[in-house]
Amino acid sequence: MKYKVEITETLQRIVEIESEDAESAVKAARQMYRNEDIVLDEGDYKGVDYVVIN
Repeated sequence: MKYKVEITETLQRIVEIESEDAESAVKAARQMYRNEDIVLDEGDYKGVDYVVIN
């Protein structure tokens, strides 16, 4: 029998953003990530999950 196993690797980093409010801070962080000013790497490794999907 064959199984499909989904592997999800999680990277996570906390960054400090100077902003007027939380929504603007998230928007700024999202833009920095899109512009590759923030690039997550192996040092940001949080964990891995395995799930059988069929």
